[in-house]
Amino acid sequence: MNYLLKKSVIATALALGLGSTTVAFAQTPTVNVATDPSFVPFEMMDPETGEMIGFDMDIINAVAERAGFEVNLTTMEFSGIIPAVQTGSQEIALAGITITDERAEVVDFSAPYYDSGLQIIVRADNEEVSSLEDLAGLTIATKIGSTSYDFLQQELGEDADITPYPGTADMYMALLGRNVDAVLYDAPNVAYFSQTRGEGRTKVVGPLYEGQQYGIVFHKGSEWVEPTNEALASMREDGTYDEIYTKWFGEAPSAE
Repeated sequence: MNYLLKKSVIATALALGLGSTTVAFAQTPTVNVATDPSFVPFEMMDPETGEMIGFDMDIINAVAERAGFEVNLTTMEFSGIIPAVQTGSQEIALAGITITDERAEVVDFSAPYYDSGLQIIVRADNEEVSSLEDLAGLTIATKIGSTSYDFLQQELGEDADITPYPGTADMYMALLGRNVDAVLYDAPNVAYFSQTRGEGRTKVVGPLYEGQQYGIVFHKGSEWVEPTNEALASMREDGTYDEIYTKWFGEAPSAE
């Protein structure tokens, strides 16, 4: 065989072999994802398995499968989530995080994946509170770093004693323990608590305040924003989103 031809054949074989090896060892990228374990039913710890479950967990797992990444989940207090994504220690986060202009200055958001708002919950024997105006002069619990805290500061300010708590369980325990008069927080979480641990002891009052939308949070400039939006869109189109929604909340909302 001609020497140059022989070298060409060997080089081609090596290149093909190297290519095969590269494909064989290609791995799905692992992405750091942060969440708050106390925002039920969006994310919570399964006491039997020790794994995180909930609406958000089903959403991010379905997104990851379609977008092409593995989830490396980290739990932390809600107030630390945006800073963790902002600094890059976490690439993605979801924990019922409301899309706001202020947050969008330091992180990127996906397309909205859940419509929410704020509601008031009081003890079952409370006959005095039925609206936001009735909270004036009272002690109100909410969550540190949440949009509900900002809303209370804006609407009531010094007219009420606004007490932020690090976790949702803390603020509900304060309500049941009569340390606060009311809680104002995200409507789906308030409703879930009232229908589960707070059943018979609490009630939801007043209208829905501050219509909000939740989004998945990303480090600024993340490569995963577009694939995530594409995954969310396909999940709505093929019914996967409705299946997940129905599992945790009942009948899925109309697409209109």
